[in-house]
Amino acid sequence: MAVHSLAQVSPSPARPARASAGFEARSTDGTVLRGDAQGDPAAPEILFIHGLRQSRLSWERQFADPALSGFRLVRFDLRSHGDSDKPSAPAAYADADRWAEDVAAVIFAADLRRPVLVGWSLGGYVAGAYLRQQGAGRVAGSNLVDAVSKLSPDLLMFLAGRFARSTSSHDLAERVAETAEFLTACFHRPPTGADLHRMLVVNGMTTRAVNEGFTAAEVTDLEPTFQAYAGPVLVTHGAHDALVRLAMSEHIAAQRPGRRLSVFPESGHTPFWEEQDRYGRELAAFVMTAAKG
Repeated sequence: MAVHSLAQVSPSPARPARASAGFEARSTDGTVLRGDAQGDPAAPEILFIHGLRQSRLSWERQFADPALSGFRLVRFDLRSHGDSDKPSAPAAYADADRWAEDVAAVIFAADLRRPVLVGWSLGGYVAGAYLRQQGAGRVAGSNLVDAVSKLSPDLLMFLAGRFARSTSSHDLAERVAETAEFLTACFHRPPTGADLHRMLVVNGMTTRAVNEGFTAAEVTDLEPTFQAYAGPVLVTHGAHDALVRLAMSEHIAAQRPGRRLSVFPESGHTPFWEEQDRYGRELAAFVMTAAKG
């Protein structure tokens, strides 16, 4: 692989994934990010950005969803997550521009023209950081999924603050236990069996430094960036989210006319997993509309 710079629907079982091609992108500080893509390069594009302690595998159900088969789907592991490089210094995660430059490097490496950015949880902050630094010229739209747009106690649940501290603990036993609790808190109905085991492995791959750095972020409020963004925005939120308050999504949706807030009644922090059929239909319709803009 070359390295480049710069309505309620019950969940159904995950479908077999279609073939995808891996790629690597090198960010401006040398961090190598690993991802994969599938679909017609000429089709409307979706760039999926996962949440804290997760990985590009979070989007497996979207990559196997027939409703999204007509799009170019791209996903990658954030720095310190999955197969991407893991800088050891917390400072590598405290600067919003670093996250923005990572997205820019992925867009370049995957040869994306004008993708819709899907930002889940921390991924919403990362998408906002990109818009703040790079502008909206290469973005067709944004789907913010239980997204963190502002680091504020009023908009985050108590558990989010607890896990920010405990999953970066220097006590290994505490960190392991709290990482497992954090994963469970991401769901209204937690996964079981092989799904749970795989997710636990992925969560355990994330370094302590990313939590330490992100909680010390210099840029804590990206709501002004989303306010200034004039492109189409779909805001998705699970009704039972135990980490991010619905008010966070309501703020973003209310900033500009035409934005839509879609609340998923049977989901926690992961509506794209817990109600993936409905999510796939809504995302497909949104991307088709955004691509015409």
